[in-house]
Amino acid sequence: MSFKLVDSKKSRGVCVLQKDLHMYPPTFEYFVPDSLEDAIRMLASYGDEAKLLAGGQSLIPLMKLRLARPRRLIDIGRLRGLAYVQEDETGLRVGALTSHASVLESPLIQQRFPVVADAVGAIGDNQVRNWGTIGGALAEADPAGDWGPVALALKARIRCVSHRGERVLNAESFFVDAYTTLLDADELITEVIFPTPAPDQYGAYVKLERRAGDFAVVSVGVQLAIDEKKVCHAASIALGAAGLTSIQTPDAALFLTGKEIGPES
Repeated sequence: MSFKLVDSKKSRGVCVLQKDLHMYPPTFEYFVPDSLEDAIRMLASYGDEAKLLAGGQSLIPLMKLRLARPRRLIDIGRLRGLAYVQEDETGLRVGALTSHASVLESPLIQQRFPVVADAVGAIGDNQVRNWGTIGGALAEADPAGDWGPVALALKARIRCVSHRGERVLNAESFFVDAYTTLLDADELITEVIFPTPAPDQYGAYVKLERRAGDFAVVSVGVQLAIDEKKVCHAASIALGAAGLTSIQTPDAALFLTGKEIGPES
């Protein structure tokens, strides 16, 4: 396999894959934007011919299998300012380029968002957790992915940007179909916002898998509001790998509401 690297100042870092080999992607152009604004301009120019590359743990395997065949890759993994975990009055804010490992290592996540910690700890192996990002995982929208049920259970909001401006999407409407979201072709995720749970709220994520680090056979994210008598007065439950998208289960949530939480319920 041979590569041709062109002057990055003139070509925005285009790298052309010249040769086609078994289990390697078809020819594509590779761009490295200098800034978020630069990435937005590239997406506006190339539209659905381009794919964003963040950590690459979802996209690269699909390209090797030729299930994804983008003509252009825009690598945003080096952009600054999109990797952080912090909390303010709006809730828990996680930058789109924050790696799964960084989320898991955050004391804020461990102490206040156990459902997130449970889910991130179940993602792949060390390589996947260190390279993969929350924004990339949500944008890929794998039906068996771990972030989808968490985003639904916690009623997350997903901040996106394009050359037209910024918008915030609710997780409930974000997932459209398998590997399909409400994101437009020229739009990228910049941040995910999780509402801060009230003191009476508790959450957990459980994943059934064939072997450690595998995709889910089925998974569930749960967030419950439970009073001092152990009675549930609000519930949010979402499943992964149970359909073409992560799905909410309002009937199950309704069943738990008003009941004492215990083995029977």
